[in-house]
Amino acid sequence: MVVADQPSPNARAHPYRGLSVQHVDEVPHPDFMREHLTGREVYRRTDYIALIHGEAVGLAAVARAKSDDLFVPVVDVEVWSGPDRTQFIEDPTVDVGNATALAAAAAGHGRPGVSAFVVKGRFEHINFIWEPDPVRVFVTEVTPPMPPKLLDQARQVVEFDEDMPPVDLVLDEVTFDDLAATAPSDSYLLPCRGAGTELSAKMSYLDTRPAAPDEWVMIGCERSMQFHRHFYGSEPPQVDICPKRRVESADPDGLWLIKCCMLERGLEVESNRAVVPWGANLDEVRQALRVLVGLEAPVPAG
Repeated sequence: MVVADQPSPNARAHPYRGLSVQHVDEVPHPDFMREHLTGREVYRRTDYIALIHGEAVGLAAVARAKSDDLFVPVVDVEVWSGPDRTQFIEDPTVDVGNATALAAAAAGHGRPGVSAFVVKGRFEHINFIWEPDPVRVFVTEVTPPMPPKLLDQARQVVEFDEDMPPVDLVLDEVTFDDLAATAPSDSYLLPCRGAGTELSAKMSYLDTRPAAPDEWVMIGCERSMQFHRHFYGSEPPQVDICPKRRVESADPDGLWLIKCCMLERGLEVESNRAVVPWGANLDEVRQALRVLVGLEAPVPAG
């Protein structure tokens, strides 16, 4: 094992059994840590060691001798941070196997000037994260409901996928009120009731297939227009709600998670954007996020 002399942001033990935590009788300053750890036996899966003395904590990476034995001696030590740059945090709500949870603990409890946050969380398990720098992903959605479904799914994925770096999900929303304001009318046709939208006008719902068309403005996407043509043989005035088109039109920087009802299954990826179906399942949302953060290569939809 080659020991990194300078860790990258978001470095952590993954899985967290790679971190050993040991209480010592002296303040873990760098010289003490090197002397204490060099030649010491460690479990064969140990890559990092946190030494604790009272409230003082130090963090080091270690290289082990090549061996299949259960315990092997440390042959190299790289002290990453002494007590001045290491902080111990206790929060029993934190899943220490999850990088986003570790980063949130550091943001919520960390003190200035600290690089290494050693976190004791659920089940009294312990892990660390180094200089957390979450990957920001924008989730574009139409609201209500709040939170919107795609954002909620993305949060679920981030909470259980332990391979991901820390992720900061940011909602980019447009509301039905905003959309309706661009085309004032006494009557609107919405895709469905599910959002619980309330507008100061008559509302009809395409999924209920009203018996006859009204003089309405349709707030919907291309698929909604296809339905309307099939149901009534006509095209009403339309306010397009398509999140994909909205992002394409703005062409923003950053990473974007988008949904589109013209995609029925799978995933589309273009540059910094990943598109999932309007009715995406968690597997599709997970794949999209893993592609965006660089864990997976995109697989064509189909």
